[in-house]
Amino acid sequence: MRRRTPPPPAPLPQREGVDPVRVRLPVGGAWATVREHLVERLTGAGPGVVEEMFHAGLVIGADGRPVAPDAPYEPGMFVWFHRELPAEVPVPFPVEVVYRDAHIVVADKPHFLATTPRGTHVAETALARLRRELGIPTLTAAHRLDRLTAGLVLFTVRPEERGAYQTLFRDRLVRKEYEAIAPYDPSLDLPRTVRSRIVKERGVLAAREVEGEPNAETYVEPAGHRDRLGRYRLVPATGQTHQLRVHLNALGVPILGDPLYPEVTGPVPAGHFRRPLQLLARRLEFTDPVTGAEHAFVSGRVLQAWSSYDSWAGEG
Repeated sequence: MRRRTPPPPAPLPQREGVDPVRVRLPVGGAWATVREHLVERLTGAGPGVVEEMFHAGLVIGADGRPVAPDAPYEPGMFVWFHRELPAEVPVPFPVEVVYRDAHIVVADKPHFLATTPRGTHVAETALARLRRELGIPTLTAAHRLDRLTAGLVLFTVRPEERGAYQTLFRDRLVRKEYEAIAPYDPSLDLPRTVRSRIVKERGVLAAREVEGEPNAETYVEPAGHRDRLGRYRLVPATGQTHQLRVHLNALGVPILGDPLYPEVTGPVPAGHFRRPLQLLARRLEFTDPVTGAEHAFVSGRVLQAWSSYDSWAGEG
């Protein structure tokens, strides 16, 4: 099988820790110029925006020079540009660095902060912040945590080593342990392993369980309770979208602060950082594929509903 030729290096620097957008012009099509293709492709940018980018010299070719508005279309050609950064409300919680060496950075991400740029969360992400704060422009995420979930995330320093660390997650060679706070149900038979088939449809906020061969597996055990609150230790064997949230909800103990399970609630206004989802990626354990070191990392965060329920549930 022929190896795919890697793209040339970006001719533009990062902006606020965010990479420039790279576009490869597809084979085929009836576009006469690069500009015509991008106008059609980037319809979400708004009327006249792409034309303005070309006239301002903001669309850059692999040679580092601006692409002319009338430059002919060339299949396979790469171009770069910076997206207009959205106005983002800063997430007022720090990203704590748990470990750092020449190969990896392990960070303890707060609730409400996305792991990597996506949608309306771009510069206010753990990746962009760490690139800025640590001065490591090559930093990339080996995996992701949901924006609403706090806890440990592994980042890689060297682009040529990223695949080795991602393979750990693909091959399930990383032991991940989570903690959740949810209602306490004394009749719930725990510990147990929950297996089901979970599907997440594009454009639908919540995932759901369906009939069929299981593709999601979570070990659930109690880790204490007080009054009506339960503390749960969760060890996933798979990584389906919203898996832990779906499985605890299916057991009748949905995680506190969950805006999707058991039912989808209205959108939370920007800048609302109250009642975070009480789910934490507590532990990460793996054998380093580059150095051979045995790593075991533990989050220093405490879920607020467990330490002070009134503070978590309060309005101020």
